[in-house]
Amino acid sequence: MKGWSTLPEHDTVAHVLGVRFDCLTRREAVERILQWMDEGSRRMVITAGPEFVMMTERDGELKQIARAADLVTPDGIGVVWAARRQGHRVPERVTGVELVAELLDTAQARRLSLRVYVLGAREEALQACLTRFRQRYPELTFAGRNGYFEAREWPGILSEIESFGPNLWLVGLGQPRQERLIFESLGGLPPCVAIGVGGSIDVWGGVVKRAPAVFRRLNMEWLYRLLRQPSRWRRQLALPRFAWRVLRGR
Repeated sequence: MKGWSTLPEHDTVAHVLGVRFDCLTRREAVERILQWMDEGSRRMVITAGPEFVMMTERDGELKQIARAADLVTPDGIGVVWAARRQGHRVPERVTGVELVAELLDTAQARRLSLRVYVLGAREEALQACLTRFRQRYPELTFAGRNGYFEAREWPGILSEIESFGPNLWLVGLGQPRQERLIFESLGGLPPCVAIGVGGSIDVWGGVVKRAPAVFRRLNMEWLYRLLRQPSRWRRQLALPRFAWRVLRGR
């Protein structure tokens, strides 16, 4: 396939409340993932924000999964802030929705024949996402399955994914469910790169709109989501707890 560029010789990592983060730009992360796909290796990517970090504080198994991941990106300005307080050079946020978009854009521009399997979201959102992907990335091949299934159905779904043989497996089941599933299932699939993408499938399908550019520039997407979905307030209590833990640790 050979669609990747030379990566930096030395990587830098930062540890935030026990979770390792790779201090790469989005561009560098894209090149690394393309290199892994070219090598034909199995890799797991986690895009983690403060909420995920706080989950690992009370879930030792999840913390072990995070440690086993091949790439962990700072999907949240809170993580970038915490790492920089410790003196680490974290160049930027690397969100799942933007990372995958740039990855697919690059693969299309380089005419790479990638196979991409998308797992997650409701059927309507999934199909809208697949339709948009097929229109925008004609060089790539897509398949998918919605995220509403029972445990007894999983072996059949895994067999379907295996038969498709993806280079890239996008899993949008929400954290930490998607990370557990990838960790437990990746070894049974042909070599591919698996990325947990949370609610990104809804965004790619046009079912949910991202925060306006002004919110993104100000690193306040969390506020926009809270205003749109007030029911998220319980989840976002993790943000002040995260900040307090970082400050207390300092």
